[in-house]
Amino acid sequence: MPQLNKLATASHGALGKDRAPGSLSRLRTALTLFFALDGFLFAGWVVRIPAIKQQTGSSASDLGLALLGVSAGAVVTMTLTGRLCRRFGSHPVTVASAVLLSLSIALPGLTHSALALGLVLLVFGTGYGAVNVAMNSAAVDLVAALRRPVMPSFHAAFSLGGMLGAGLGGLVAGGLSPAAHLLALTVTGLLLTSAAGPVLLRHPSPAPPESLSGPAGTGGAADGRLPERRSRRLVTVFGVIALCTAYGEGALADWGALHLSQDLHAHPGVAAAGYSLFALAMTAGRLSGTALLERLGQTRTLVAGGATASAGMLLGALAPDVWAALLGFAITGLGLANIFPVAVARAGALAGPAGVAAASTLGYGGMLLGPPVIGFLAEWFSLPVALTTVAVLAAGAAVIGYVVRGAVAPDRPR
Repeated sequence: MPQLNKLATASHGALGKDRAPGSLSRLRTALTLFFALDGFLFAGWVVRIPAIKQQTGSSASDLGLALLGVSAGAVVTMTLTGRLCRRFGSHPVTVASAVLLSLSIALPGLTHSALALGLVLLVFGTGYGAVNVAMNSAAVDLVAALRRPVMPSFHAAFSLGGMLGAGLGGLVAGGLSPAAHLLALTVTGLLLTSAAGPVLLRHPSPAPPESLSGPAGTGGAADGRLPERRSRRLVTVFGVIALCTAYGEGALADWGALHLSQDLHAHPGVAAAGYSLFALAMTAGRLSGTALLERLGQTRTLVAGGATASAGMLLGALAPDVWAALLGFAITGLGLANIFPVAVARAGALAGPAGVAAASTLGYGGMLLGPPVIGFLAEWFSLPVALTTVAVLAAGAAVIGYVVRGAVAPDRPR
């Protein structure tokens, strides 16, 4: 990442007060909490979708159209959030977005029609998209200041929060109405935001490393920065890598259990555990991601991750045995774990919040694209064949990561 390489040459005194170790540690803890909160809230909403469907009297097609509100709100907002981060700073935007997300998650539980649900999900999607761009932008700045590739640890917190939110949601689903459960999530979100938000508001984002690497006003090749047009192209490339990863995550979330039950005749409990195993493996991979990046560097991590995910998904899709398929799902999760964090981090290093917004939007688009594409291909061919597209895209991410290995600052294990 260019920021990391440049910052390594800065003198200790140039880092300034806001980069004191204690300040950075507090910022990292607060940001980790926001990532975990994001995953917790989103998973808490997802597990109540069946109950919301019944409450609103929606058909499957009506529900599908209403759920597009989350996607539309998120995608439209992501680009705008990059601009807001440049103007106001990523820390205030993170806090404001978390408040919006926390407040909006209570709204679906109050709806009684598909139309009303779709409208409130636009608001929810707005908060979800905004907080993802803002907190990733803040994380990119902090990674540069720490001079350690800790981005995967933030995404591990998101995964852990999601697992906790889904688990608790499943436990209370039988005893709490959707309205009561989602309102409890609102209260939880506001309490955690009030606890972590002041840390972000008191400590501004670390200054861009470019300001530390040379005299003000220098640019171009002299200070190591890439021309703007080339930078935009590379941001798009890393966004495509993020898309390839998110495509697989979305596909397995929606179709993994069906593949295990329909094609391999797995017990319903075993089939349901398929995505959980994938998510658990992805979380474990992200928890070890910093050590992996320090040992291998970003390019090798991208290439190895894509190749591993491709092999795992081929096994998961084509294995004739349930347990072999589950093993394939786990290998896929380990392989995909760190590709998205690295892609977003590199896009942010190249273009700041705008880069994070572009890569996140493409990545989120991949998560939306995966399930319907798998569905169409399953209709034309078969579900196992359709799932092999996850392996193809993972391999594509590995190839792209290798091709652009020399397009940014030297990538060495850190």
